[in-house]
Amino acid sequence: MRIRRRWLLVVPPVVVIAIIEALSDSVLDEAMPFPRDTILVVVVVTLLTLAGTALAFRAIDRLSEALRRRNAELEARNAAARALHHVSVAVTALADLDEILQAIAGNARDLLGTDVALLVLLRPDGEPRLAATSGSSDAFRPAGDQPGDEVSRFVQPGRLGVRLAAPLQRGGAVIGQLAVGGRVSRSFSVDDVEILSSLANQAAIAIENARLQGEVRQRDVILERERIAREMHDGLAQVLGYVNTKSQAVEELLASGRSDEARGQMAELASAARSIYVDVREAILGLSSPIDPERGLVGALEAYVPRFADQAKIVVRLAASPEAAATDLDPLAQAQIFRIVQEALTNVRKHAAARRVWVNLAVQAGRLVVDVADDGRGFDPTEEGTGWPHFGLRSMRDRAEAAGAAIEWLERPGGGMQLRLEVPLDGRSGVVLSDVDAAPADAAPAAPADAAPARSGQD
Repeated sequence: MRIRRRWLLVVPPVVVIAIIEALSDSVLDEAMPFPRDTILVVVVVTLLTLAGTALAFRAIDRLSEALRRRNAELEARNAAARALHHVSVAVTALADLDEILQAIAGNARDLLGTDVALLVLLRPDGEPRLAATSGSSDAFRPAGDQPGDEVSRFVQPGRLGVRLAAPLQRGGAVIGQLAVGGRVSRSFSVDDVEILSSLANQAAIAIENARLQGEVRQRDVILERERIAREMHDGLAQVLGYVNTKSQAVEELLASGRSDEARGQMAELASAARSIYVDVREAILGLSSPIDPERGLVGALEAYVPRFADQAKIVVRLAASPEAAATDLDPLAQAQIFRIVQEALTNVRKHAAARRVWVNLAVQAGRLVVDVADDGRGFDPTEEGTGWPHFGLRSMRDRAEAAGAAIEWLERPGGGMQLRLEVPLDGRSGVVLSDVDAAPADAAPAAPADAAPARSGQD
């Protein structure tokens, strides 16, 4: 079609000029002597040229205008895309949900050029609440006492005459709306609808992310409470029960005049008191030893192990390969690994009667391998649930599962036990993986590959 139009601009003038030239050489030469015939031909050609030029310029102007509009649309879309990208980056950098929703409402108002913008969320009972606004403060009614639907009830009459709204969805259910509008009548384009929908999706994602983070924090709190409860039951509660029993025995011995035996019972009471004192100090030390993001897991262990060794009066040697120190694990995984090592050392102090403990960290076959070995008496798998005081290994298994790690207990040749924890790195460490154990020469020998896993006698 375009080719036909181009030829229509070229062929007719050529045909007309050819006809005039033919007439000038025949009829016009007889009817109009020179130079009249020449003047007539020039005038006709000029008029035809002007007419053709006008048509061509008009077509060029139409094409230029269409091209200008198309460029303007593309520039507007690119500007909107850049703005949405900047909004996404800004929203990602924010931690507080209220700040995120406020930023989304402000960007919706700026990008769409409206007077006001507001974000309304639905409570669990279905009632709306105003979560974020952008615009003049006197345009909104935070109480939502204005007659109208779930959006207009939060805006003064007339301030949201023309509006555009996009739903916030989670799992197919509508959880709120993001709306913009103003007093002046205007139309919204398809691009405006897409921009507002994108911002509404970002708000929904931010809300869902905050909800999931809250559930994770709540789960961590519950797990930590369960751990502390188990520690109190297996440690403090049993010691206090032991102290109560011994106290009654001392009273009876004193009442019967058996003072020497009473002194022996008092000595055992003093030993129990010292034991529970160490337990309490150790628990306080564990709670006050967070992992510094700059130093990481190895740095936290380097700070914790010497203090534990000093309080427990046990020689503890910590060794970490350069690859292990350079691993970049998730902060939650680092915290779980730290607590596992902490609880393993506590078990050694309470039950193993060990003189030396080795804590080794190395990278092997794409895994961070953490070994805690001792030269103590170990524990007999056939004597589950016996012995005092008693601290189960269930929490360590739970923590290993939360970190996506495998955990096992192995009997060491020559006595003692070895806890082995293997954490997949999934290529996140950014180090060269090695199959060579980086433990120092004086580290405890690892359990053989065919060693049978031993269940805790304290479980």
